[in-house]
This record gives sequence, structure tokens and C-alpha cells, in this order.
Amino acid sequence: DWTHQGIAKLYHKIHENGYKFLYCSARAIGMADITRGYLHWVNDRGTVLPRGPLLLAPSSLISALHREVIEKKPELFKIHCLNDIRNLFNPHRSPFYAAFGNRTNDAYAYKEVNVQESRIFIVNPKGELIQEQTKSNKSSYSRLGELVEHVFP
Repeated sequence: DWTHQGIAKLYHKIHENGYKFLYCSARAIGMADITRGYLHWVNDRGTVLPRGPLLLAPSSLISALHREVIEKKPELFKIHCLNDIRNLFNPHRSPFYAAFGNRTNDAYAYKEVNVQESRIFIVNPKGELIQEQTKSNKSSYSRLGELVEHVFP
């Protein structure tokens, strides 16, 4: 189990405050069933992840692996995909309030689509949540969950 403790409860609290979730991954579209299954499987004592669209790269598994392993640029899909979503909305307002990821490439992609650095969170392999704006400040999903009313009003 590589689910980070507190993620389902945090996302649930954010969702209860009226925010909608969008799950975006550079994984190939052929991984849709596995990825969707994982998102539905995450359960923290009855609290599950909020429902939301799952956007995956419309490429083959080989192409997605090449982009991530050989080119080392999985963020290119996310930037393109999230820009397409952003362009559907008012150009003077970002539809993205916050973003969570697990790699520095994710933080780069989120900055490229104008998510405020103070609301970009990257989780490291130890399960520590790092706010992009204050990289030295490590927290957790559970701790951020205690601050939901302030961070996600």
C-alpha cells in the first residue's frame, strides 16, 4: 500500500468546502482502468477520494514510458492538458485553486498553468507534504487537513 496517510480525509474536507477534483496523470490511456481502480480503492476508514474526471495521456504505454523514462519530461503532457482545460474558462481567472503532486516535474507543470506557488503541494516518498513556496517547510496530509478552513475556505 503506497497511499499516504490522511490523503482521503484531506481531499474529502476540501471537497466538502465546495472544491471539485480533477485527477491528471502522464500515464498512458491504456492504464485508465488500473488508475481509476486505484482512485476508487483508496479508503481511509470509510472516507474515500472525491470523484472527479481522470485525464491521462492519449498515447500508447510505450510512448508514455519514452516521455517519462527516456526524455524525462512527463510534465509536458500535464502542461498541455491543463492549459487546454484552463483555456475553457475566463482568461482572467484560473480554474485551478491548488494542486498536489509527487514530483518536482509536477510543481513545474502547475506553475506553468498559473497555480499559485503557495497552493502547490508535493509529497515526497516519506509521505511528507512540501509546499512549493516554502520548500523547507515539511508537513503532512493530516496536518494540512487541520488547516482546511484556512487554506481552502
